Amino acid sequence: MAEKPAAVGNRLGKCMLHNWVEERAMEDVDTQETRTQIQKHGHKGIITMDQESQMESVTTLRANFTPPKGPGVRLRGIRGELLEKHNAQRIREKVNAERNKPCPKTDFCSTTQRDFCVQGFVPVNPGTTQVHDYKSDQAITFWSENCQRIQGATAVPSANAPFRRSALFSTPISERLDEMELPSDN
Repeated sequence: MAEKPAAVGNRLGKCMLHNWVEERAMEDVDTQETRTQIQKHGHKGIITMDQESQMESVTTLRANFTPPKGPGVRLRGIRGELLEKHNAQRIREKVNAERNKPCPKTDFCSTTQRDFCVQGFVPVNPGTTQVHDYKSDQAITFWSENCQRIQGATAVPSANAPFRRSALFSTPISERLDEMELPSDN
């Protein structure tokens, strides 16, 4: 069959491309309604011709696949059910007893009381092993302990004072050669 050109169709207004075939098929059904009613409520009489009919309340899935029904008779004996209930109750009580143990008595003792206020403890300050003069002694720091590992620093003239002033980097080599002992390059 040859398809009619799109210019012939599309009489009622805005529709999808090539949807004029559906509009022509519905011309007989929607003669009483206006164009705005059709666009708002759709075509009446497409699905059913009986406008007074009600929709079914049961879906096809529920109608075809009903849940299986029990046999209607007792499958286990009364004694077996009672024994199962009794065993379940015993296990439940045992698990609850393991989980919900009684709380231990709370010891309201601070760390200071427990660790530092022990009976018989007498605090004693340790005596000094050497005499230190904090004004003249060199301070012990990370850098004073590791002064040999520092890269890019000048040679240390004395181990007692590694960070004192040194003019070795600016002293001419001719003057340094006259010295008895050259400082090591570490």
